[in-house]
Amino acid sequence: MHAELAGIRLEACSADIVEVSARCGRAADLAALAREMGSPLPAFGRAAIAGGRLALCVRPERWLLLEARAPAGTTAALWQAACAGYGVAVDLSSGLAALHLAGAAARAMLARTCRLDLDPCVFAQGVAAATIMAQVPATLASLPSGLLLLTPSTTARHLREWLAAAGKAFGLSSEPDLTLAELLGRDCR
Repeated sequence: MHAELAGIRLEACSADIVEVSARCGRAADLAALAREMGSPLPAFGRAAIAGGRLALCVRPERWLLLEARAPAGTTAALWQAACAGYGVAVDLSSGLAALHLAGAAARAMLARTCRLDLDPCVFAQGVAAATIMAQVPATLASLPSGLLLLTPSTTARHLREWLAAAGKAFGLSSEPDLTLAELLGRDCR
């Protein structure tokens, strides 16, 4: 194995995940509200980090917000109250699992199953997209620390096992779970 291919890390990431969507004609109002709350909403196909939070947009006028774990339902309730009149907030914390993949060959490994062009010139830092990986839906975001994958909780084990198997040739190691703060605080490695 080439030295530059070694060292792909796979970690689960613990986070609250809330989807917010704008009511018809209220996207600008929702965006202003989110900015006031310290979570600017990125444009379609983008990911943004602010205030220890991550926001992704892979569907028009809908955003996935990842925040540090709080008591069950707290983060969603905060967004539901704030969005009243502008949009809707739904707690997806139990419905989605977050995985983090980092290392020099992470993109090459994912290219074996991902339908996206993961070349860093195309899928640069701050880009987000929905795709199919290992026959399951996934949302993928390029972050300074690596690639974040969101997949339905019901398929997370399958995707993680697929990644572990595919990654053996690239020197993949499974690491302990990390928090969102740890993930967002990492430098590019």
